[in-house]
Amino acid sequence: MSTEPLRCAGALIVAPDGRLFFQRRSPHRRLFPNCWDIVGGHLEPGESVQDALHREVTEETGWRVTEVIAEIGEYRYVGDDGLARIESDWLVRVDGDLTAPVLEAGKHTEYRWLGPGDLDLLDEHRDVNDGLIRHIAERAFAVLRSTGS
Repeated sequence: MSTEPLRCAGALIVAPDGRLFFQRRSPHRRLFPNCWDIVGGHLEPGESVQDALHREVTEETGWRVTEVIAEIGEYRYVGDDGLARIESDWLVRVDGDLTAPVLEAGKHTEYRWLGPGDLDLLDEHRDVNDGLIRHIAERAFAVLRSTGS
């Protein structure tokens, strides 16, 4: 078994009004069950981070990435499955009906568009992910402000 960390790509999807998209993981998921999360997932063999970013957005929402605005950061963590991961997160714009994402059946149960003042919602089950999602969201809003996007 490889000891290399798993690579992941994450998308912070920004709406025209500046809010960000979050989805709740199913309570049946092994990793971070019932937690709010950003769009994203593991890279497939031979896949680049950018290719995974585009693929994951389409798979998890039905939308298509039209613009990669900025890198939010790279985060290292160990999931409750004991596997180390390196996640690269990006601020993106998408094409599609933003009022009707097509959530992956069995993987996500609901979604919300959140502004900077709505981030307390991300504290639900923060013990499961050590507040990582809120930290990523705060960083994304800071980058969004600094880029003027």
